Amino acid sequence: MDFIIKLVSCIISFCLVQFGDSIKVSKSIKLSENIIYDCVDIYKQPSLNHPLLQNHQIQMKPSFSIHKSKEQAKSKIYKNIINCPNGTVPILRNAKQYVAKSQYFAKKHFNPFTVESHGTHFAGVRLHHGPYYGILSWISVHDLNISGDQAPYAHIYVGRRFNNKDNVIQVGWMVNPSIFGDGQTWSYGFWKGANGESCYNTVCPGFIQVSKTNPLSEPIRQAPAEERNIALTIQKVFFFKILHLTYVNYKKPDILLGYWPGELFDLIDNGVDIMGVGGAVESSPSGRSPPMGNGHLPTQDDMESARVYTILYLDQPTAKTMKIVDKSYKLEKLLDSEKCYGLNRGKKMLFTFGGPGGNSCGI
Repeated sequence: MDFIIKLVSCIISFCLVQFGDSIKVSKSIKLSENIIYDCVDIYKQPSLNHPLLQNHQIQMKPSFSIHKSKEQAKSKIYKNIINCPNGTVPILRNAKQYVAKSQYFAKKHFNPFTVESHGTHFAGVRLHHGPYYGILSWISVHDLNISGDQAPYAHIYVGRRFNNKDNVIQVGWMVNPSIFGDGQTWSYGFWKGANGESCYNTVCPGFIQVSKTNPLSEPIRQAPAEERNIALTIQKVFFFKILHLTYVNYKKPDILLGYWPGELFDLIDNGVDIMGVGGAVESSPSGRSPPMGNGHLPTQDDMESARVYTILYLDQPTAKTMKIVDKSYKLEKLLDSEKCYGLNRGKKMLFTFGGPGGNSCGI
C-alpha cells in the first residue's frame, strides 16, 4: 500500500509540471524568464489532486490571533508583485528537472529527529517534551554564494516521531540552485507525512495555497539588514485538523499563506512533541560544506551573524496567546561542527548562528 501511494504521488508530481494543459490558468505572472506563477482556481489547485485530499474542504481563515510585543523584530514583508484575481491563487510553474531534483533533496533534507544525517550540518535550538500546538519565530534573511550542488537554509520546524516514523513541517528561507534553478534566497516549505511521503513547496500535491498575493515559495527581495527578517508561524487548528502557515507583520495585518491538511499526517493529530529554530546546510557530494546564515561565525555583536530574535509557542490547544521563550528557558543546543559553524546566546536576540563552512566540517 505504501508503494502504491508513493507511486501515485510521483505520477501526480510529474503531471504538475504540465498542469497548465489540464487546469485552467486565468493569469500568469512572470517575475523573470524562469520564474512564472500561474493563477488557478483556488478550488481546483493541483494540491487537491493528492489521493488523501479527494474530499477535502478548503478552509479560508484561521481561528486564532497572534500576540505581538514591542520586543519582537520590526520586520517587514518585502514581497514581489504578485496579485492573482479573486478566487485564484498563485502556483509556481515547475520545470521538469527541478521536480526530479526536489524529490532527491526531499530524501536527504535535514531531519530534526536524526540530526546525524550524512552531509548535513546544523546550528540551532529545539524544544522537547510537548505537546505543542504552535510556534512563531523571527529569523534574519541573507544571500549566500554557493555552488550548484549545495544548499543552506534557516527555518522553524515542528514534528513528532513514533516507532521510527516521522511527521515534520519546516518553513523558512533557502538558497538551493538544484531546486529553484538560481542562486537567489527563496522562502520555502517542506513536509514529511504519512507513509514517509515528503515534498517541497507545491512541487507535488499537499500544501493548500490560500493567499492570492503571497505564494508559499518566492524569491525574497533585498531590504535593510535590520529589517530583512522572515517571521512565520505554524499553528495547529484542531477543529479542522489543519496546520496553518502565516507571515507575521509587525503593526500590520498578518498574511495567511495557506496550510497543510491533517489528512497528510498520521502522527500529529494531538499536537507535536518537538519544535526548533536554526540553520542547516547540505554539503556537496565532494564533502565541501557551504556557508550558513550570513557566512560569519557569531561574535559579541548580534548583527554580525544570522539571528533568531525570539521564539513563541503554544502549549494548550485553546490558548489565545503564545508564550515567549526567554533567555532563562532551557533550550537544547544543536551544533554538530564547531570547526565551521557557531551558536551563541545573543545580547538582544535570543541567539545567533552561522559560519563559513569549508572542507573540514565533517560528514
